[in-house]
Parts: sequence; structure tokens; C-alpha cells
Amino acid sequence: MRETTHFRTIVISDLHLGSGGSKAEEVTAFLKSYSCKKLILNGDIIDAWQLKKYGVWKRKHTLFFKRVLKMIDEHNTKVIYVRGNHDDFLDQILPLRLGKNFQIKKDYILNSGAQRYYVTHGDVFDSITTHFKWLAYLGDMSYTGLLALNKLYNHYRAWRGLPYFSLSQRIKQSIKMAVNYISDFEEKLTELARSRGCDGIICGHIHQPAMREIDGIMYMNSGDWVETLSALVEDFEGNWSLLYYNEHVKNEKLNNEKKRSTVIESFPTPEKQVAFTGVFLGQNQRII
Repeated sequence: MRETTHFRTIVISDLHLGSGGSKAEEVTAFLKSYSCKKLILNGDIIDAWQLKKYGVWKRKHTLFFKRVLKMIDEHNTKVIYVRGNHDDFLDQILPLRLGKNFQIKKDYILNSGAQRYYVTHGDVFDSITTHFKWLAYLGDMSYTGLLALNKLYNHYRAWRGLPYFSLSQRIKQSIKMAVNYISDFEEKLTELARSRGCDGIICGHIHQPAMREIDGIMYMNSGDWVETLSALVEDFEGNWSLLYYNEHVKNEKLNNEKKRSTVIESFPTPEKQVAFTGVFLGQNQRII
């Protein structure tokens, strides 16, 4: 049986299910290892923009929602789905409650100990997507093309035995206009949290995981499940941290190797194996 770590809150955003770049299998595997009392799906979970054009809904995308429903069933997890700009089709039904454990909202106030956090996807201050939607669609097409190039580039790197490298992230970080946009985005959202009487802001949208204090307001961004594969988590003492799927996989491999090593090292030496005649290592041994 797989062991899971239990948190008070997990926040994930920008899965872009339905698009070619979505890492649906990885986020589903992530939620099998980490359970929680409250799961916040903070926007762009379904990529309706891509689905309208050339995106494809696959079984692995459905399996993500099946995993969420299983969390509700097994752990009584409360799920808050905050709409984003790519799943803005939800505006037509907001707010919506499905049973006692699933809500779809435009935004949300999260109480974390003595702190209050304003939860929003983040597109509220994106003037491009708000006022010039055709430019946003153009930018989305460019980003999709960049991800496709990134995929080809990393196939080449894998063939050369080199680790994964996010070409698209490096390009974004090197363009001054993009860097300025991210800085303005963070400052505006912390101002929004202050205006709502909150101690911090939790968002997504720009695919840049972060945790920092800005003018006395805590800014937290959960990142995305296209490139960074990251999530925000809160423990039961109100402490927040960022988790990365790639680090989770690496740690899981190390733990499995340690378990195998322990099993082998603890097996009796030849001098002590008389009582174990006919028993072979691994025959009835499961390594989880």
C-alpha cells in the first residue's frame, strides 16, 4: 500500500488539461502521494482555449478528476475550484456547489491559523487578457509553439544523456518585458490582498512558483503543471512550502533504494541461513 503524506491544504493551478503540454499523469501521481483536508484548484485546470482549437481531451485528463473525487471519498477532502482565464467558461455557472465537498468560485478567502489569504487565479490584473483577448489568444499560440520546441529540444538532450532544461522558462526570464510584467503582477496582487483585508495572496497564472513577502503582504504562487510541476502545501501548524514533483520523484527513488538496501543487508549471512533453507530473497518480499 502506498504511503501518503497528509497536509491541511494543497494548492495547484495551471494544469491546462486538454492541451498538449499538460502533465496530467504527473499531477495525478502527485495527489496519490499527498492527501489533504482542503484541495484548491486555482484556475486554468481545464484549458478551454486549447480545446476549442486543436486541443484533445484524453483519458489521463479524466483520471485526474477521478483522483480528486477519490480524495473526497477517502479523506473527506474539501475541493475549491477557482476559475482561471483558460477555464473562463465557468463564469456562466458561478458560484456553484456540487454536494458538500466541491465548490466552483471566482475567488476565495482561506483562513490559515491567524492569517487570511486571498485566493485568486491572478488574471484579474492581466490587462491583456481582460481588455484585449485576441492578443491573449495570440500569446497563447506563441507559448504553445514554444512548448513544442521545448519538447523537441529536451528529446535531443535526453538522447545526449543530459537533464531536462526548460527552454521556454529561460526565454521568459531573459526578456526584460516579461521580467517587468512578473514584478508588476506580484505587486498588484499584494495590493489587492491588502485591500481585501488579507495577510497574503495565493495565485497562479504566470507559471512562476514563488513565496516571498512584499511590503508586509505574503505573496505565494503555486506555479504550474506544464513546466515547473509545483504545488503549495500547508501543514497542520500553518507553515507553507513549495513542493516540486521532480524532487518528489527523486526522493521516492532514494527511499526505494534505501529500502532495498535494508532488505538485502538484513538477510542472514550464509552461516545463519540453515533455518531458511529453500527460502529465496524476493520470493515473498514486496518493496513499496
